[in-house]
Parts: sequence; structure tokens; C-alpha cells
Amino acid sequence: MHKAQRLINHVALVLDGSSSMTSHRSKLIQVADEQIRYLALRSEELQQETRVSVYLFHDNVECLIFDMDVMRLPSISDLYNVRGLTALIDATIKSQQDLATTSQLYGDHAFLTFVLTDGQENRSRHSAHDLANMLNRAADNWTIGWLVPDRSGQAYVSRLGADAGSVAIWDTTSATGIVEAVSTIRTATDNFMTNRASGVRGSRAVFSTGADAVNKATVKNLQPLDGYEFYNVDSKTRIDDFVRRLGYAYSKGMGYYQLTKTENIQPQKSIIVVEKSTGKAYGGQNARDLIGLPSHTVRVKPDYNPDYDIFVQSTSINRNLMPNTRLLIKA
Repeated sequence: MHKAQRLINHVALVLDGSSSMTSHRSKLIQVADEQIRYLALRSEELQQETRVSVYLFHDNVECLIFDMDVMRLPSISDLYNVRGLTALIDATIKSQQDLATTSQLYGDHAFLTFVLTDGQENRSRHSAHDLANMLNRAADNWTIGWLVPDRSGQAYVSRLGADAGSVAIWDTTSATGIVEAVSTIRTATDNFMTNRASGVRGSRAVFSTGADAVNKATVKNLQPLDGYEFYNVDSKTRIDDFVRRLGYAYSKGMGYYQLTKTENIQPQKSIIVVEKSTGKAYGGQNARDLIGLPSHTVRVKPDYNPDYDIFVQSTSINRNLMPNTRLLIKA
């Protein structure tokens, strides 16, 4: 590929516009517009061309914006409205069929779609079988991520053919739920674009710290570490008190807590990946990239991984360590 033919990303937002989204409308518009601005910034920083499509689904499916340069994208404030039921399957199929009409003749193209819904299918004309067939036939440069309201929704889209690592749950009952949902999209998009720069064209694991994202093949690209020790945490305790009882002089940043529950992870915090069977630790900036951490604070949910644990740097003196976890101390 000639160096003038840059990486070209086609990003689609497929947004639920059914009546149940009424309470989320104003906040969704705000954070979706922020996501688009962020996409423009990252596209410029990474020297990638990004084109955005936005779909709305209720009783029917509407294409609000199609494959438009992210640098020229308007606000969706006058475009996004809510009414009717939930044509989730139709919207997903239409978005992929429309994107398939774009030419890939020149350049390195990749397609990334996020489907956000607060409920399950109740209106589509296409069947679940139609969608499953489409997902199974997807090329290696096509990626779809799903944000659903609960485990029932997670199980439902999994039956449609979605991989576990491509489905995330957002809290539809919380005032901050939609903000966190779009933050999840932002993190996944950032990870996608970073991976594109290293030659990755697509992924079946959009939102994952599990084995599909962190495994022997991906960890080999991280920096091996030495000069660290592990300690079991038996009861809830402050990190500074715990470290002092071990005989260390505590300093901020020396301790890494095991990621076992959903956490806010700030951009200054380092990540260490530990192989369970050997205790070998790996780190460096690539460790953050591996689990899709962007350059802003984001909520991260740990996924089951039989082979690796994730440890997060603590930069406070009073963080509470949880029982039945481990603390890594790096000299």
C-alpha cells in the first residue's frame, strides 16, 4: 500500500430510539457529540481517516448520517428523537449492509460498529437467524460491539452470534449510566484505532480483559518485569497500613492491586499483567493498550481469564485493599 493511502476507519453508531430511551435522550446527545469530537482528535493524532455513520432505530430504522468525515460531522441534537418500539435486528443488519456498499478498492479499510440499546428486540422484520448468519459471515476487518442493559440482553445477543468479549452491560437505571456507556465506546474505539496502527484490522473482543484479549500471543509483546513481590490480602485494609505491616516504607505508586471488580482507572496509572501459573509479570505502556485503556479516566470491568491477572497501580495512600486478593509491590 502506498504511504499516501492512509488507514481508513468506518465507525457506525447504531442507537436505540425507542420510547424507553426518553429519559436518556439529552444526555445521549451530549455524550455522543463528545465521542465524535474525541474521534476527530484521535484520528488527527494517529493520522487515520475516520468516517462516521449514525443510525436510529425504533419502529423503523433511520440512517441519520452516512460515512461522513468525522472532521465535518454535525451534532446529532436535531436528528436524534425517540418513539415506538425496538427494531434492533433490522437496525444492525441495515447498518452492515449499508457499510458494505462503501468501496475498499484503495487504502486499508476497517469497519467498527457499536449497537446501543436499553431493551431487547420487539419490532424487526428480519429474524434472529438472519442476523446470526450475517455475523458469522463477517470479514476479518469488520467488528461489532454491543451495549445492552442486563445479563438477559447479554445472553440474547450472544445467541445472535455475538462473542462474549464484544458485549458490555450499561446501567439504564443510573443517571450516569449513559455517560459510562459512551465512555466504554470511547475506550473500545481508542483501542481499536491504536491496534489499527500496529496492523490489526478487526477484533472479536471489543470490550475485554479476558483470554480473547490477554493471552500468551498478546502478552509476548509486553515488557518482562523483575524486582516485585506478591502478598495475599486477607481482610479489608488501607494500602499504606498493609505495606507498612510488611516492613516497607510506603510510597505512592509502589503497590499494584489486583483488578477484581469494576474500577475507574486514571490515565497516569500503570498496568501489570501477571501469568497465573508462573507469577511472571509484564508491563510497559503496551499493557494499558492491551486492555484498551485510553488517555482519560475510564471504568473497566474485569472479565474471567484463566491464565492471567491484571494489576493496577495505586497512586493514593488510603486505597482499601479487598480480602481474597493480592497486592503486587514493585521495588
